[in-house]
Amino acid sequence: MVINENEQQYLDLARYVLENGHLKGDRTGTGTRSIFGYQMRFDLQKGFPILTTKKVAFGLIKSELLWFLRGDTNIRFLLQHNNHIWDEWAFKKWVTSAEYQGPDMTDFGHRWLSDPDFKEQYLAEKKQFCQRVLNDDEFAKKYGDLGLVYGSQWRSWRTSRGDTIDQIQNVINEIKKNPNSRRLIVSAWNPEDVPSMALPPCHTMFQFYVNDGKLSCQLYQRSADIFLGVPFNIASYALLTHLIARECQLEVGDFVHTLGDAHIYNNHIKQIKEQLMRQVHSAPKLIFPNGTKSLDEYTVDDIKLDGYQHEPAIKAPVAV
Repeated sequence: MVINENEQQYLDLARYVLENGHLKGDRTGTGTRSIFGYQMRFDLQKGFPILTTKKVAFGLIKSELLWFLRGDTNIRFLLQHNNHIWDEWAFKKWVTSAEYQGPDMTDFGHRWLSDPDFKEQYLAEKKQFCQRVLNDDEFAKKYGDLGLVYGSQWRSWRTSRGDTIDQIQNVINEIKKNPNSRRLIVSAWNPEDVPSMALPPCHTMFQFYVNDGKLSCQLYQRSADIFLGVPFNIASYALLTHLIARECQLEVGDFVHTLGDAHIYNNHIKQIKEQLMRQVHSAPKLIFPNGTKSLDEYTVDDIKLDGYQHEPAIKAPVAV
C-alpha cells in the first residue's frame, strides 16, 4: 500500500464534506454540500502535492501561475498555452453583453446536465470565442480581459494615491532582508475592486514564514471548490512556494491551506465519490533547470514533474 501523506490530506477533506456537509444554495444556482473552516498541511519535503487519484493537468497549473506572476489579466496568454481554466468567466462576459447576438448561453449549471444539445452548442460557441480572443486584438482587449484579478492585485495593486504596489517583489525583498518578519503577506482582496472583478478572489491572502532555512506558505481561501478548484490551488501554491524559495535561496517547508467555505457542488458528487475509490500513488518530485533564474525568467518548459503516476482524469462542469 502506497503512503502519500500529502494526498491523504485532500482525501480526508473530501470525505468529511461528503459526510458532514450542509446542503446550501450558492451564487451559481447549482447547489453544494458545504462546511465552514478546514485546514490541511502539506510537507513539501515529502514530494510535490499534486493528486494521483485523478490526473491533474500540471501544464495548466504552471501556465496559470506564470500568468499571475506576469501580472497579466487577459486570457490570451492562457489560450496561447492551451489553458482554458478561465474561459468561462471571460465567455460569460461576452455572452451577456449587448454586442452578443448568438443563442442564449445562460443558466449554464442546470442546462449542462439536462440538455445534451445545449452542452454541444455551448462548447461550439466557446470555441469560437476563444479563437476570436487569440486572433482579434480589439476583441481580446474588450472581452478577454478579466479586470482586477490575481495578476493585477499581486503585481500592481492600485492605491488610493493612484500608484501601484508590486506585492510579490516586496515580499521577496523582505524575506531576503528580514526573514523573521510577520508581515510577509500578499493580499488579493480589495473591497473597492471586488465589484469590477470577473470573479472576486477565492484565494484571498497568503503569508510566508521562514524557519531553519525553509520557506513555508499559508493560504487563506474564502471559497473552495473541492473537486475542481482545490486540487489546482494546492499544486499552484506549492509551486509558488518552491519558486519564491528558490528566488530567496531557501529550501521549502510546509504549504498550509486554510479554507473558509469548503464545498462540493451537487454536480460533482458522483465524480468525487469515484475518485475516493481509486488507488493512491507516490508523490512526484518537482524538477527545475540547473542554475539560477529570476522569478520573471521562468517558462512553462522550465518546470517539470518527475515520477508523476496517476489515475485517469475525471471531467466535471465548472459552475459559473
